[in-house]
Amino acid sequence: METLCPWEPASYFIFSSNVPTLLYYSHFIAILAAVILAVALIPRARESLTIKLYLASVSFFTAWTLIDVLLWASNRPDLVLFYWSLQVLLELLLYVSVLYFAYVFIIQKDLLFLGKAGLVLLLAPIVVFLPTSYLLPGVDVALCNAMESSFVILFSYAVELSLIFLILFISFQGIRSQPARRAEIILFTTGLVFFLVAFSSGNIIGSITDDWVLAQVGLFGMPVFIAFLTYTVVKFKTFKVKLFATQALVVGTTALIGSQLFNPSSTSDSYVTVVTLVVFLMSGVFLIRSVRKEIEQRERIEKLAHELELTNERRETLIHFIGHEVKGFLTKDVGSFASLSEGDFGVLPEGMKTFVGQALLEARRGADSVSNILKASNLKKGTVVYTKAPFDLRALVASAVEKAKSVAEQKGLMLSFTADEGAYEMNGDKAQINDHVLRNLIENSINYTPTGTVAVSLKRENDKFILTVKDTGVGISAEDKKRLFTEGGHGKDSQKVNVHSTGYGLYIVKQITEAHGGTVRAESEGAGKGSTFIVELPVA
Repeated sequence: METLCPWEPASYFIFSSNVPTLLYYSHFIAILAAVILAVALIPRARESLTIKLYLASVSFFTAWTLIDVLLWASNRPDLVLFYWSLQVLLELLLYVSVLYFAYVFIIQKDLLFLGKAGLVLLLAPIVVFLPTSYLLPGVDVALCNAMESSFVILFSYAVELSLIFLILFISFQGIRSQPARRAEIILFTTGLVFFLVAFSSGNIIGSITDDWVLAQVGLFGMPVFIAFLTYTVVKFKTFKVKLFATQALVVGTTALIGSQLFNPSSTSDSYVTVVTLVVFLMSGVFLIRSVRKEIEQRERIEKLAHELELTNERRETLIHFIGHEVKGFLTKDVGSFASLSEGDFGVLPEGMKTFVGQALLEARRGADSVSNILKASNLKKGTVVYTKAPFDLRALVASAVEKAKSVAEQKGLMLSFTADEGAYEMNGDKAQINDHVLRNLIENSINYTPTGTVAVSLKRENDKFILTVKDTGVGISAEDKKRLFTEGGHGKDSQKVNVHSTGYGLYIVKQITEAHGGTVRAESEGAGKGSTFIVELPVA
């Protein structure tokens, strides 16, 4: 008759008086922590070698841990020897699969054939000698522990320690080659090494002290690793698992509540625990569904936003292509009509002078319109470069007014400029201020003033210059004020007055003024009562 270990046979394979309460907590919490993430990752396993290797590692760890519970509960020496031999093999399989997982996770490519062959060779001695007495000579019936040979102890510890150092080396190489993933790799490696060290330390403590109850503390390294990996998954979207954090919270809390059933202090406590568990599970299911719905909505919004971004990029590219092409043709036309108007090809008949002059004016307007659209696009993208240097603002404004007088006179308008005495030195991009702020404001007032005057004035107040362009034109309604200075913003009836309006002129004025630390605003008493545009720029 076979000699049995000194305790009763196990109930349901895992319940026995020989199994300490701590073991149920350490083992099943560790399994639960690993399986929660595994379940969340299974749907994505086909497309990721990293996930497949994680699932393999979890499988070996779960098998090892379950067998350890069976080993503790069993009172049959033959089963103890069988379970123990399986654990020796599974332990090495776990370390090898973890190394493979760490390499692919960190380096982000598969191991070469030689690397895989090397891992297989590490397992060969254990696989070959596992069925023999060279690894496990027998069982100590008094303790119901298998007796391990010196070879299996030294070989296992040497392999495990070497693989831990190899993981650290791989991590160092990964950080050097991928500095952008530094934080992600450090978090992952820290959790993984903590788990392996804790796992190994448990076996070392048991082998040296024969206190295998204390050794179970090492398994708590798995929840710690899962915590690090979970944080990495959520923060860096490593596996793109959206619902994992919520699912982990619900399942983890359920496990903690349910664990109270293992050691109830009374029957009433068990009832309370069961009721609490059911209520929490119902709430957890509702929470997961709500989070899933929110995530699906967010993903749809992100998809639409991405599509809109691509559409905008294509639109910008198209605008620039068409704009530059059209601007090129118009510039050639301006040059041709200017040459004709100036008599470079001989004196024009009187009838043609008017035609050429009007064609030159329209070509210039067309070129200016295209320039405004391209300029607005560049301002929006932030690609405009400002070359700032000191210049005389009063002289610049006076020059801009002088250049616009001929256009104003053709409409029968009186264009004037006044400035207070004093210094008007400003630090800024002279060309941008002249070509796109002064010119747009003055031409805007001329275009929207059928009759009357356009008065430009400049003064200095303390640390700022105040430029005012006041006209007696069509004015601005309260509704139109909302559209001023916006991209492509037209007044309700603006194009009836100025058919060449693009809606970008005042937008450009605002962007360039603000880039110089200034402000711009418009004032008007209403439609038909004229407008006043006020620009404030900082003194150099």
